[in-house]
Amino acid sequence: MQSIVDFLLNTIGGMGYFGIFSLMFLESSFFPFPSEVVMIPAGYLAYKGEMNMVLVLLFGVLGSLAGAWFNYWLALRFGRGLVLKIVSKEKLNSLEKFFENHGHISTFTGRLIPGLRQYISFPAGLAKMDGFKFSIYTALGAFIWMVVLSFLGYFLGENQALIHKYLKEITLFVLFIVGIIIFIYIKRRRVVRDFT
Repeated sequence: MQSIVDFLLNTIGGMGYFGIFSLMFLESSFFPFPSEVVMIPAGYLAYKGEMNMVLVLLFGVLGSLAGAWFNYWLALRFGRGLVLKIVSKEKLNSLEKFFENHGHISTFTGRLIPGLRQYISFPAGLAKMDGFKFSIYTALGAFIWMVVLSFLGYFLGENQALIHKYLKEITLFVLFIVGIIIFIYIKRRRVVRDFT
């Protein structure tokens, strides 16, 4: 395990901030590349003074946003034709309407859910979600996750057992918070709808 940790630290340290950007681009697109193996070592390197935490977070978020836009563009450019072979135009119109009304909360919370964060950009692209809103909510969700991972590396360093333990607990906590956010959002929408 220690050899893997050393390899990651040396690789990310050697690639620098462009490496963080590139690897987070891959993680945020459809390639199966976990953000944990990038941001946690980068956080530890920031603790050691070999990287700057602000730049680690900045390049991590920019890489995630670029990867998300790559997926968005793919879905926008090629996805609609493929999807229309499977579902009706009415269902695709319903997806567009859903993202018009709920795209911001879906994109934001989707970026915080493991296994979904890489793919939430596809329905946003299919639905032609507003690009500015897509960027803001993608970046916000990505930033929160980057902070979690980077600070795990910063405070726990090479202690893989503790990182694994706390990462699991933090992931469950984040999912719990996401559930609360969605619940509050639905309740508020119902209240607004009842008064209109």
